[in-house]
Amino acid sequence: VQLQASGGGSVQAGGSLRLSCAASGRTFSNDVMGWFRQAPGREREFVAGISWSDGRTRYADSVKGRFTISRDNAENMVYLQMNSLKPEDTAVYYCAAGLNKYGLIFRHENEYDYWGQGTQVTVSS
Repeated sequence: VQLQASGGGSVQAGGSLRLSCAASGRTFSNDVMGWFRQAPGREREFVAGISWSDGRTRYADSVKGRFTISRDNAENMVYLQMNSLKPEDTAVYYCAAGLNKYGLIFRHENEYDYWGQGTQVTVSS
């Protein structure tokens, strides 16, 4: 399994970015995908997750209403649309795959088996 994250960058507060994660190496029908982030000096935290099979989603409270996770099953792509960005959203963002979770979207990173390389998001005030 390979995951390739892209789309990070620098924006001002209130701006938007869309992250992409290209997934390959297996049929992901029973799996879930997650986005995590890690800010300097902080632990990696769950941001959002989506089930490949039925599109169910789950979000961290800090991003609800601002971020939207989606997937394109045909292209094996997962996206994270980030709107109304805040300086506290600054972090390295990672996509991750949790295999054979059958729709259960976990928040803990230990439930995810494969990780992308991370993409930097910087939000200035």
